[in-house]
Amino acid sequence: MKILLAVDGSEFSRAATQALVSQMRREGAEVLVLRLIEPRAFFTPPQMAPAYAPEKEGIIKEDFLSAQESVDQASQALRAAGFTVNTRVVEAEARNGILDIAAQWRADLVVLGSHGRKGLRRFLLGSVAEFVARHAHCSVWIVRLPLDR
Repeated sequence: MKILLAVDGSEFSRAATQALVSQMRREGAEVLVLRLIEPRAFFTPPQMAPAYAPEKEGIIKEDFLSAQESVDQASQALRAAGFTVNTRVVEAEARNGILDIAAQWRADLVVLGSHGRKGLRRFLLGSVAEFVARHAHCSVWIVRLPLDR
């Protein structure tokens, strides 16, 4: 079974990692731990972005190191539990990036944490988990934090 675990460094993605470790069979499971870095072009003009340098292209080093750290933490927990793990850090918009990588990699299951936003915040920020669940070509497991946290 090919499982794509999307992480973002939050407590929500740590909960998804823990749920995967505690509830999935390790035998025959291959996990791709994916971290997406939103392109800065979506938020600010490149000239206004921190650490802007016209000669540099792509991901800013600090963003990549932070992303790699969250991927490393999840992959270490999965490897310690006996999973076969691959990792990837990709610059892409979260919703479509998860779907694209899942399709390219031919994932059987996508696992991600839900931030549980409601109301105006959900309207403005959207729900990555909901979008992935509605549009994925495979099964999607959305992990929520316990209410008593």
